[in-house]
Amino acid sequence: MSTTEKIAEVARDILIHEGSEAVSMRRVAGIVGITPMAIYRHYPNRQALLQAVADATLRELAENWGARVAEGDWQARLIGLMHDFLDFALGSPHLYRFVMTDQHEQARHFPDDFKSGGSPAFERIVSIIEDGMAAGILRTDVPLEAALALTSATQGLVQLYLGGRIGLDELAFRDLCERNVRRILNGLSV
Repeated sequence: MSTTEKIAEVARDILIHEGSEAVSMRRVAGIVGITPMAIYRHYPNRQALLQAVADATLRELAENWGARVAEGDWQARLIGLMHDFLDFALGSPHLYRFVMTDQHEQARHFPDDFKSGGSPAFERIVSIIEDGMAAGILRTDVPLEAALALTSATQGLVQLYLGGRIGLDELAFRDLCERNVRRILNGLSV
């Protein structure tokens, strides 16, 4: 593993366990075993390092998202994507917040970054929505906006859950999210 990769791995580990505010160039350099000045040969600043972590995380999500239910009927695949998302959000809440909700310079913005392929994981949702529309399962609509309607509801529930505002255990929370997605699908269905 290169020093650049090791730096990003250490930053990600800190971010996962403590949140983005705990990631400092000096701390990461110390853990990697390089001088604080040497880290700047690999990343020009903290924001660039955190962006590298975010980009790698989004690539990883895109590669693995949909693995739970790769085959099967349309709705099972969609619900599988929701559970894959919940695995990420509930399994790594600090990383989830950084990638999905924290404000930072390079954060993706709807709709432009999502239209241009800036969010590979979101593209999977848009694609399955397009498939549902083409198959006559969903009403014809703007796929990007229909995907946003579907995902933002789950993201909102995740925010409430991670904030301690929903008093359910994880399994009951997942069931709530699935029921909510099915409600939204009923509204989008033909």
